[in-house]
Amino acid sequence: MLLRHAITVLAVVPALVAPATAQAAPAQQGSHHVPPQKTHFDLQAHRGGIGMTTEESLEGFGKALRLGVSTLELDTHVTKDQKVVVNHDRQISAQKCKDTAPVTPGDPMYPYVGKYIKDLTLAQLKTMDCGYQQLPGFPEQEQIKGFRMVELKDVLDLVKSYKAKSVKLNIETKVEAGAPEQTAPRELFVRRVFEEIHRSGIEKQVTIQSFDWGALKEMHKLAPHYPLVALTNYDFLQVGKPGASPWLGGIDADDYDGDFVRAAATIPGVKALSPVYGMPQNGTVADPNFRFYVTEKMVADAHKRGLKVIPWTCDDNPTIEALMDMGIDGIITDYPNHVRDIMADRGMRLPKAYPAPHQH
Repeated sequence: MLLRHAITVLAVVPALVAPATAQAAPAQQGSHHVPPQKTHFDLQAHRGGIGMTTEESLEGFGKALRLGVSTLELDTHVTKDQKVVVNHDRQISAQKCKDTAPVTPGDPMYPYVGKYIKDLTLAQLKTMDCGYQQLPGFPEQEQIKGFRMVELKDVLDLVKSYKAKSVKLNIETKVEAGAPEQTAPRELFVRRVFEEIHRSGIEKQVTIQSFDWGALKEMHKLAPHYPLVALTNYDFLQVGKPGASPWLGGIDADDYDGDFVRAAATIPGVKALSPVYGMPQNGTVADPNFRFYVTEKMVADAHKRGLKVIPWTCDDNPTIEALMDMGIDGIITDYPNHVRDIMADRGMRLPKAYPAPHQH
C-alpha cells in the first residue's frame, strides 16, 4: 500500500523524486523496492485457474494469459490410443463431465463417465460434455458450456498463438504410482508427454512436475534439459514407514530423516519443489487445527541448494500472504486474479498480460 501512496505523491510533486528516492534507499536491501525473492514471483494458474473458468479449458488458459500469469499449471493423462489429454482426474468425474452419446451405437464402454482415461480413446472422451455445470465450490467460475476435453498439443498451440513467450507451462504427469493399473504405464506415459512437448517447438517454456518421482527420473532420461518439479502432499513421503514409498522413485524419505528438501534434491534435473502448503490441504491460517507444512526453514534449505519452493494449491489471501512472508518463490492457485491483487498491493512485479491473438 505504501508504495502506491508514494507513487501518487511522486506523480503530483515531480520535484520530490530525488529526495524521496534518496531517503528510501538505505532502508532497502540493495536497490530493490521489494525483497529480492519478490522481484520474480511465479504466479501459477492451477488448471488454468479453476476459480475463474471451467478447469483446463482453452477458454480458461486463454483468460489466464490475458490476465497475466507467469505459469499455466496443467495435468496430463494418456488415453487408450496414446493421445495426451489435459485432465486432472484419472477416472472421469460425474461432477465435471456427463455423457452425451456413445461414439458408435452399442459401444460396450458406454457410459464413459466413471471409466479410467487409460481405457478410453480420444474419440470416446470427446463425446462428453465437461462444462455441463459450474463446479460446486467455485461460485465465480465462468462455465464453458459444452466443453470438450482438449489435448496437450492444443494448449501448447494456444500459448504459441498468444505469442506468450515469457509464460511457462508447468505440466504434471499424473502417473498414479500408488495404483499403477489406473493410469497408462509410466514409461509410455512420460514418453508420450515428452513427444508432444518436443514437437511443439516451445519446449524451453515447459517444466515437468509429478508426485511420482519415478516419472521425473524417466523424463530426465528423455530430456535432461527439462527443469523438473518434485510435488509432494507429505503423506506420499511415508515418513517412518518401512521401505520406500511407491511415489518416490526408489528413494526412502527416512534415509533423509523424512526431510522433503534433502530427499527431492537427489533427483537429477529437479529445480523446484512443490509441497502442499499445509494441513489440512485446504485449511487456512484462521482455522484452529491448521498447520503449515511449508516453513521458513524449508524455504531456506531449498534456497541453499538452488531450488525454488512453489507450494500448491492455496486460495486464501491471508494464508498466501503468510507464505509470501516465508520467502516462497511462487504459488499455485485457483484464483490467479486474487493473487495478482495481493502482488500489486505489495509492490511486486506483475507477470505480463498477453492480448488475445487477432482472429483472421
